[in-house]
Amino acid sequence: MRSTARQLLSDLIPPLFGKIYDRLIRRVGYFGDYSGYDEACQASTGYDSDLILQRVQDALLKVKSGEVVYERDSVLFDEVQYSWPLLAGLLWIASCNGDRLNLLDFGGSLGSSYFQNHTLLRHLKEFSWSVVEQERYVRCGKDFFDDQFLKFYYTIDECLEARHPDSILLSSVLPYLEHPYELLSRITEQKFSYIIIDRTPLLDGGKDRLTVQKVPAEIYEASYPAWILGREKLLAIFDRDYELVMQFDALAGSILLGDTVAHDKGFIFRLKGLKQDEKGNQ
Repeated sequence: MRSTARQLLSDLIPPLFGKIYDRLIRRVGYFGDYSGYDEACQASTGYDSDLILQRVQDALLKVKSGEVVYERDSVLFDEVQYSWPLLAGLLWIASCNGDRLNLLDFGGSLGSSYFQNHTLLRHLKEFSWSVVEQERYVRCGKDFFDDQFLKFYYTIDECLEARHPDSILLSSVLPYLEHPYELLSRITEQKFSYIIIDRTPLLDGGKDRLTVQKVPAEIYEASYPAWILGREKLLAIFDRDYELVMQFDALAGSILLGDTVAHDKGFIFRLKGLKQDEKGNQ
């Protein structure tokens, strides 16, 4: 990451103490246990900010031009910080599908995960990465980031009609939806061959918790409602139609909530009964 006093501090102290410092002193992280989404919205600034979009756009344009190599949440890095389990999962899906990857990235911003991984995926026989996002992000994506591999769409249905993706990625998106389980139910009904969930904070047990996430000021001034989902409740959505292939720790690790700890997790699911021929084609 670009040199900052905070980065130097984080290199010198254990991660747990850094998280305690963020929460207690900087007031950064997840706070509260709200009874309803409207209440959490009133306690936060919300997602609909031109500032957030502009920061992400500016950062990813620098990545696209080669000025820097990696961006996450508008923060620039001097080297790619891979989510190795995610990349391994993408390559595994491609290997199961005849060296082909046709992915829908729901809530994928302006292609952050694409730019993170595309160098190690473009050798595939077929490679398509499609982002479904809010209208403003899609317009920006079409204007500045469309290429032969990366395309942007306003809805899942539009993407399905245009590119017929057989896999879907949900990276750091479920916590920020008002109704995350409604989306998951719709996705399982679509019978995607593979579903990947990444960067999703979870609590042990079946109870969800609605918080307000406060973003570090050096990224941008913002706060928004954020679900900490119950792990068992989340996994139950997939029981009928999907098998759990892999679960892994995501980038954030443990997340302090004041009275308890959540864990940033990822999962890869495969549709039950999915058949493949000897060449790996479905």
